[in-house]
Amino acid sequence: MARLTKPLTHTEISKAKSKDKAYSLFDGGGLELNIKANGSKQWLLKYCKPYTKNRTYLSLGKYPEISLANARVKRQEAKDLLADNIDPKEHRIQQEENKRSELGNTFESVLNEWFEIKQANISERQATKIIQSFKNHILPELGKRPISTLTPRRVIEVIKKPEKDGKLELAKRLCARVNEVMNYAANTGLIDINPLTGITKAFKNPETKHQPAVSPEKLPWLLELIANANILPITRHLMNWQLHTMVRPSEAAGAMWSEIDLENKRWNIPKERMKGKEGKRLPQVVPLTEQTIAILTALKPLSGNSDYIFPSRNTVLKPLHSETVSKALNKMGLQGIQTAHGFRRVASTTLNEKVFNPDHIEKALAHVDHNEVRRAYNGAMYLPERRKMMAWWSNHIEQCKKGVFNLCAPVTYLKQVNE
Repeated sequence: MARLTKPLTHTEISKAKSKDKAYSLFDGGGLELNIKANGSKQWLLKYCKPYTKNRTYLSLGKYPEISLANARVKRQEAKDLLADNIDPKEHRIQQEENKRSELGNTFESVLNEWFEIKQANISERQATKIIQSFKNHILPELGKRPISTLTPRRVIEVIKKPEKDGKLELAKRLCARVNEVMNYAANTGLIDINPLTGITKAFKNPETKHQPAVSPEKLPWLLELIANANILPITRHLMNWQLHTMVRPSEAAGAMWSEIDLENKRWNIPKERMKGKEGKRLPQVVPLTEQTIAILTALKPLSGNSDYIFPSRNTVLKPLHSETVSKALNKMGLQGIQTAHGFRRVASTTLNEKVFNPDHIEKALAHVDHNEVRRAYNGAMYLPERRKMMAWWSNHIEQCKKGVFNLCAPVTYLKQVNE
């Protein structure tokens, strides 16, 4: 019959003195208090390793930092692991390694890993805007925190600050960008799940604001202002190019000669330069009209040897800034009246009033179709119809330049365009 070990008492432990050699007091179940010659007292658990059954010791901490009651709790925790054939010493080492890994995987370090991949798929300007938003609003408070410790409440607290300043769109963008980093962490195994997926619901939706634009009947007046404005010729050409082609300011300013197909009278914009979420962007084909080809002819001597149709004044290696036209319009006294992006609104309103096919107009504006099947199918659709529509739009602009505003057109012509 196995000898029973009498459990230790607090009095027995506190009165235990050091001796010439280390010795142990036993509490049973493998738990013992080792008392060294220098008087220090260490809790040890003697156990058999799973599978090999070799005897070994596990340190449970020093007395009195670890009380008798706590030592017994630790003994039971170790025995629970042993019951599942888990070595408690190896389990502790693994836990410590995981903790060190967690502390090393701060939000900032994971952000840097994610951004290295992200920036390869976006423009340099967009990459700069994204990383700057993190530096300004997220990293000061969350950058040094282990990514595994981020909670919805804490992240919402941080993003609520720009929302309180009325920056509702910025708050929504920050929610989306933080979630991209967290999804990357989950997909690479740094965290089990992304706990922040629903935080966007904690913020107000920004109001949809239309870009300022003149009404269609004021287009002759606007064109006269542009024609007589004290601006650089290349800026005036960019204004007219945006107005005729109906593209976004960034797409217009970044236009490259290599994208122009004069033989087929097409401007082929690659998907990398189009607006939209990664994986949902499509290349855009813009039919060239007589007027837009004339603009290109006038620009050829102005662009020199640049790859860009609208090169920067400072270097031919970069295009004009996408805000060039809007800034010029502001200097012309049109702030709050007309923006570069608002040119698209003028075109859309005019063409819709003309009862052109809405699908043709939407495709010309490169609006993303949220239906996956339709988006894939519509990628290169309506080109013949859009070519006729764009020709009408360019001719309409030319008429407005002459001071003639006439939205009327023969019914047979409209029927032909919309078929």
